[in-house]
Amino acid sequence: MLRLAYWCGQEQYDPYKLLEFATIAEVVGFDIIAVSDHFHPWSDKGGQSGFPWIIAALIAEKTKRVEVGTAVTTPLFRYHPAIVAQAFATLAYLYPGRIFLTLGTGHSMNETPLGFKWPEFKEKVERLEEAIEIIKLLWEKEFVTYIGNYYKLYKAKLYTKPKSKIPLYIATSNKYVARIAGKYADGILVNPRGLENYNEIIQSMERAAITSGRDPKKLKKLMEFKVSYDVDYEKALNSTLFWASTAIPRDKREKISDPRELESMVTKEEIEKIKRTWLITSDTDEIIKTLEQFLKLNFDIIFIHSSSPDEKKFLSVLGRDILPWMREFYELISKPVRVAID
Repeated sequence: MLRLAYWCGQEQYDPYKLLEFATIAEVVGFDIIAVSDHFHPWSDKGGQSGFPWIIAALIAEKTKRVEVGTAVTTPLFRYHPAIVAQAFATLAYLYPGRIFLTLGTGHSMNETPLGFKWPEFKEKVERLEEAIEIIKLLWEKEFVTYIGNYYKLYKAKLYTKPKSKIPLYIATSNKYVARIAGKYADGILVNPRGLENYNEIIQSMERAAITSGRDPKKLKKLMEFKVSYDVDYEKALNSTLFWASTAIPRDKREKISDPRELESMVTKEEIEKIKRTWLITSDTDEIIKTLEQFLKLNFDIIFIHSSSPDEKKFLSVLGRDILPWMREFYELISKPVRVAID
């Protein structure tokens, strides 16, 4: 069954606006609310940096039925894995059946400002795997002792356990990280840039699941759809430029943690990349046509990450025109084809 998620970009909006958008998102028909998890925003101008777990708790309190969680939390440095486990166990105690967690290897910009040395890719992946092991052990076991290469626990116990299972997803566009999803997680989250090697990512996850004795058919496929809509195309485009730093090549931007420096590095090349990876449009039919392609890839959850200049207006458009169509179209393509035999 298709589930639809609204992405709260806490780097772009202050907590009051996020709470307003989230409550509207529930009313217009979203099933899930995701809160991004950053210490520094991607842009200095207009940037925000609310604490995402507090925002997630407030959203859960102010809504009634939607699932709430983060996309994406990095449990490597500023968050010790045990603290991540504790925080989300508490959320799942307070709001059972409504909390999820998405994990990833993260960005230097969120860790190096706190004095941590950002490691090479291999270490990040190893740290992520250890962190996931710790989080799951603390959720499920009593006194946990864990001796890893990076993290250690000595008879650690969460006394406030989650009241229900917490879906755990891994965000990545890398086949090696996808293996971790196959071993431990409930699914994988990709964004438009990850579609370039989407089949390879999914195959890597599924092979790892089979090797680990898990059923790959039970693993969810999640997609982040980036869009900016306005009847004035230039306004829609300008609103996405807040995210232009995300288009800087990873080997360059991972060396920078100051959003002011990231802004200064944006060139025409990055802006063109944003135009390719975000749907910037003044036509709702174009949104529907693009989503149709994603739905045909059989994603289980689609996150709509909007940078529209009038977000409340776009939420209304989503609820009126787009979300109902998505559900109807998904149901149509999911129905088995019946062939009449004379």
